Amino acid sequence: MKNATIIGLQEKDCKAIAEKLNELLANYSVFYQNTRGAHWNIKGNDFFTLHPKFEELYNNLVLKIDEIAERILTLGAVPNHNYSDYLKLSTIKESIEVSDGTKCVENILASFKTVIDLQREILDMTEKAGDEGTNSQMSDYITEQEKEVWMYNSYLGK
Repeated sequence: MKNATIIGLQEKDCKAIAEKLNELLANYSVFYQNTRGAHWNIKGNDFFTLHPKFEELYNNLVLKIDEIAERILTLGAVPNHNYSDYLKLSTIKESIEVSDGTKCVENILASFKTVIDLQREILDMTEKAGDEGTNSQMSDYITEQEKEVWMYNSYLGK
């Protein structure tokens, strides 16, 4: 018996949700690597503030990457794992600027916007499909990330 049947969802819904989750996984993976690069390369007066903050963020992102991949598997699909696939699917692009604190924070905020928008799309899909598991996961991520957006914007004085 397939996962979809056991968890009470339609296979076609699981397939569509998993495809969107793979897009989200790609964006998270590029977001993660960009944040890693910022952590490694940050310079200037804000080094001692941003270096640990970026580490906290990329540790959180890597947990979400794993959770998203596992949700894709739960839905009976296969998570992408190649960076070449991620770069094709991701709206978030690789960062060029990773040493200027303000630019790094602006990039992080733009990345949050991308993943929050995708998660809201997934919320709509999962609500219609009755997929409470994925819906709850996306809702939890959005709640957490809205607070992060506030904090990073506060850093920028906005």
